[in-house]
Formats: sequence, structure tokens, C-alpha cells
Amino acid sequence: MMERVPDRPESIPDSHADLLQSRVAIMATVGPDGRPQVSALWFLAQDGTVKISLNTSRQKTKNLKRNPKVSVILLDHANPHRYVELRGDAEIEPDNDYKFADLVGGKYGVDLRSRDRAGEGRVIVTIHPVRVRTWG
Repeated sequence: MMERVPDRPESIPDSHADLLQSRVAIMATVGPDGRPQVSALWFLAQDGTVKISLNTSRQKTKNLKRNPKVSVILLDHANPHRYVELRGDAEIEPDNDYKFADLVGGKYGVDLRSRDRAGEGRVIVTIHPVRVRTWG
């Protein structure tokens, strides 16, 4: 059953907090044509929410700069009928020194610098939920 957490909509309920340790997040942004663009990506949980390292030249980054509305789903991979969805706004900050990108890379065993071309950089995207929905 879907439920809304009315008294603390910005928080993930304890029943689903373990999903912050999931390996992959599914993020939907609004594309330039107004249609959703959905991507599976790496993330870190910090301060009780989801933070993502994005390359500055990617469409997801462009979408969020134009329209910060976002939805992120964290699935329970052992039980895909259980998940938490964070609907909210994305805050974008520069990650010029790759400090956050290095943290994300450490979680996944990858140097994110190797994924970027000359002239590209990284930003930190923090999801600020205005609505949290759970299932399962």
C-alpha cells in the first residue's frame, strides 16, 4: 500500500531507510520537450537523503538546471515490490575538486575522472524531497 508521510514528508521512514544503501537509484528528470527522462545511476546517501555526482555535459544535468523537479526511486533489489520514491527538487553545486565524486567512486570502485572527457566537470546533485512515498 502506498503511503505518504504527512508529518515529515522530507524524510524517509525508518521502514525504508535501509534502501539508502541500495546500489542503484532510478532518477527521472524533465527533458527539454517536457517528457520524462529516466536514468539508472550511482548515488550516495548523506544527511538522510540522496546525493548524486553528475557530469556537467550530460542531459540529466542540463534538465535539472532548466527544471529542478525530480523523482528518485530506490528499489529493494531482493524484493522489487518494495521501494521508496523521493519527489522533490534538485540542488546543484559545483564539485570542481571531485571531492564528492571521489566518495561516490569509492562506493562503486571507480574513478569518476576516468568517465569524464577534457573540459567536462562534475556537480553534486542533492535531492530535497517534498514528498516521500513508500511501497511494500
